[in-house]
Amino acid sequence: MAAVLVGVALSGCAHKVIVEPAKDAANPKCADIMLTLPDEISGQKARTTSSQGTKAWGDPNIAVLRCGVTPPGPTTDQCVSVSGVDWISKPSDDDDDATWMFTSYGRKPAVEVLVNRKAESGNDVLAAVSPALAKLEPEAECVGAEDVED
Repeated sequence: MAAVLVGVALSGCAHKVIVEPAKDAANPKCADIMLTLPDEISGQKARTTSSQGTKAWGDPNIAVLRCGVTPPGPTTDQCVSVSGVDWISKPSDDDDDATWMFTSYGRKPAVEVLVNRKAESGNDVLAAVSPALAKLEPEAECVGAEDVED
């Protein structure tokens, strides 16, 4: 989660999670998504974050979400569908094998979720956040090799 989290600041007794905002975090559709995200995932409560279009759960973090990331293009990375929302799934770019990165595919704005695999299942996190994205109409969907014509 180091690529997104810069550090943790103290705000009274509560920890604020410092999260770098995504490029399109001010997109009005991100506001709609943020308002419908769960306040708790797997018993872990949401925490205050430093930036618009971001949310984190757990202390320490089990997941950190950023809305408004650059939508991914076609890829050979694994794609999973949860509650009708497609997610590109791969290890985080920060070379930390404990962090897994999921990026929504085919919906704008795109959402990135970093999951601490040692603390929580990516499936549980995606099951909790996907309903907030399902309200956006998909513009594309993941396809497998069996879906591609010769």
